[in-house]
Amino acid sequence: MDKLTRIWVAAAIAVLIFIGGTAGYMIIEDWSLVDSAYMTAITVSTVGFLEVHDVGTTGRIFTMVLIFVGVGYFLYLAGVIVQSIVEGELVTILGRRKLNKEIEKLENHYIICGYGRIGRMLCKLVKEETSNMVVIEKDEALVSVLEKDNMLYLNGDASSEETLRKAGIERAAYFVAALATDTANVFLVLTARQLNPMIYIMARAGSQDVKQKLMIAGANKVESPYDIGAASMGLKLLRPSVSSFLDIALSRKEEAIQIEESYVSTHSGFVNVALKDSGIRQKYNLIVIAVKKESGEMLFNPSFDTLLEAGDTVIAMGPPHNLNLFHKDLNP
Repeated sequence: MDKLTRIWVAAAIAVLIFIGGTAGYMIIEDWSLVDSAYMTAITVSTVGFLEVHDVGTTGRIFTMVLIFVGVGYFLYLAGVIVQSIVEGELVTILGRRKLNKEIEKLENHYIICGYGRIGRMLCKLVKEETSNMVVIEKDEALVSVLEKDNMLYLNGDASSEETLRKAGIERAAYFVAALATDTANVFLVLTARQLNPMIYIMARAGSQDVKQKLMIAGANKVESPYDIGAASMGLKLLRPSVSSFLDIALSRKEEAIQIEESYVSTHSGFVNVALKDSGIRQKYNLIVIAVKKESGEMLFNPSFDTLLEAGDTVIAMGPPHNLNLFHKDLNP
């Protein structure tokens, strides 16, 4: 039984006690409804007023019973209400402290500022890969949504240095500015870059004009949801088969063919190994779409004699299970 239900049940029993007391005086002492209700009220409330009429022996016994039952129960009811209020506050305080401790432990994590439609969808995608993430959201109405989604969060102004420090901006690896307005995002990027010069910043732009400003402010990557949405709609109209293939490949469904990227670490057994000798196709049944060199050069459809080097990123396509095995072998 939850707290609210418990309070309602306790209140209903209190009403029944009052009705029972009133009915008892009406039957035993043959009093009127008003006199009986008044006598019941002053009895269970222990205000000490005089009896409305002389009470007989049976009436006095009934009054004593009503005092023990009524007064005791009303004290219990008051205790239930106070306990529910105090417990609610304690749960909130203890829950917040637990969240703060978990946030303090985060390192190389993601900080997502804004939990609107775009921010929430982004968090859902990131959470499929890692829970090493904290959300900053100013709107208190979205706190319940964050708790429902089981997210680590801070309810505050993302542009505040104090809030960003609480989110661990100095220890974070990725930062996303997805606030509702361009002005807020520009100021947020400036603040984040000042607090952590090495962090990777992605920002949301509502218009083309603000993209350059966000880059100047310190963003590494700027994306416009409207541009992406328009490009996706155009692709579905002009290249429906290509669009369908990409929808399947980029979905996170376990049974679907997926496209993933894997970093070649210095300890990997694939370092300085040509693609033809790597066994990627034979052992993992994967197709290598591209290799991104550490310099940033992108080699699409790399030739069979392309050497994999430490720092490269291999973009491959295939079954999710095979991709996971390849990723683990690439980063032992």
